[in-house]
Amino acid sequence: MTSLLKLPISIVRPIYERTQFHHSVISEIEDDRLKIAYAHCRAITRQHAKTFYMATRFLPNHKQRSIFAIYGLCRYLDDLVDEAEDLMFDQKIERDEIVRKLDYFQAKLVDTFNGKEQSDPILIAFSDSLNRFNISIDLPLELMEGVKMDLHKNRYNNFEELYDYSYKVASVVGLMTSEVFGYSKPEALKHAVDLGIAMQLTNILRDVGEDLVRDRIYLPADELKSYGISEDDLMNRKLDDRFKEFIRFQIQRARDYYKSADQGIVMLNRDSRLPVALARENYSRILYKIEENGYNVFDHRAYLNSTEKLTMVPKVMMQLRSA
Repeated sequence: MTSLLKLPISIVRPIYERTQFHHSVISEIEDDRLKIAYAHCRAITRQHAKTFYMATRFLPNHKQRSIFAIYGLCRYLDDLVDEAEDLMFDQKIERDEIVRKLDYFQAKLVDTFNGKEQSDPILIAFSDSLNRFNISIDLPLELMEGVKMDLHKNRYNNFEELYDYSYKVASVVGLMTSEVFGYSKPEALKHAVDLGIAMQLTNILRDVGEDLVRDRIYLPADELKSYGISEDDLMNRKLDDRFKEFIRFQIQRARDYYKSADQGIVMLNRDSRLPVALARENYSRILYKIEENGYNVFDHRAYLNSTEKLTMVPKVMMQLRSA
């Protein structure tokens, strides 16, 4: 892999695409039922998390599959609440039905941890991953608590409340995936938590405009007030100096969490450092895109295109090599 350090992006792209399309991490599975389950989770990841998917493709096959299973679980729960869309049956559902489905899925999840056979493709894949890696049941249950918050909470009074939400919907995912990545020191888990917080804060800043359409404001109310920004200002998408300064403050906070997260990457198993560092780097670049957009998070969704993401591969490899 280190030979990629000296290669231009025109060479890196075909190498990546060969791993992405011409060598399937699913094909080596002999159990057809399990193969279908993992393929389902991979399809979800590829469709909904392009940055994350690209990074995971540098993992060993067995780790890739488990990451797909974890993401499939997370995405299913998130979509039930955020989009009222059931990925399993592709149908719109009402709020009461969301609660019923979440409760049902939680019972099935507990059964999965207790070793009961499942028919749901996500839980089939997740069950296989549980047999390989030591993932605590507390983590997905905390994730479920977090996604349920969106059913009844659409405002956050302060950063403490936002941190609690971000921990449950993002950091616990980092803790689950850390068991797949492997780590040499328990301190790595603290930094995994910080990476989850950093990424969720990045998501929040990127999605301000979209969340307003859904009548959701994840920006801390007391901090908005301290900058003289009212809820009406947000709803009217008022992009003035006060708001820009407020976003600068939020960006710096996210970067502080990324900085802490960096300390944990070198504690991961060697075969997992590049994917995590790559996901971290590409995600944090969204903050630069927000700056380049003049802090307009109302009408311009900050993102990196595929070429920009791939360009980061040699840079991240050099960083890891020097570390």
